[in-house]
Amino acid sequence: MDATDLTGRVIGAAIEVHRELGPGLLESVYAKCLFHELTERGVECLMEVPLAVNYKGFPIDCGYRIDLQVEQELIVELKSVDALQPVHHAQLLTYMKLSNVPTGLLINFNTLLLKDGIKRFRL
Repeated sequence: MDATDLTGRVIGAAIEVHRELGPGLLESVYAKCLFHELTERGVECLMEVPLAVNYKGFPIDCGYRIDLQVEQELIVELKSVDALQPVHHAQLLTYMKLSNVPTGLLINFNTLLLKDGIKRFRL
């Protein structure tokens, strides 16, 4: 599946979760619901994937976790905040670089219209 189709499927599932729950819940609730929605739709998805920092060939476990890794081709970072900030963009881009995954979605569920809280990234 190409990256555009995959991100479209994830965005569709996220819209369904947002339509059902609305804004105002914790990020962890949206993560579990989106994971459930994706697996119900037959999309391979992993939750809370450990991410080591590789420093000069030495892997360091710093406790970083990828919210959702989809089909091993897409990283999904979820937020439930008033507004996405540059630090959120930097976090996703760094996770993409460290995991060598070229496509990422940053989704903020704390919006009235979910489309206003979605950003797509490519390395």
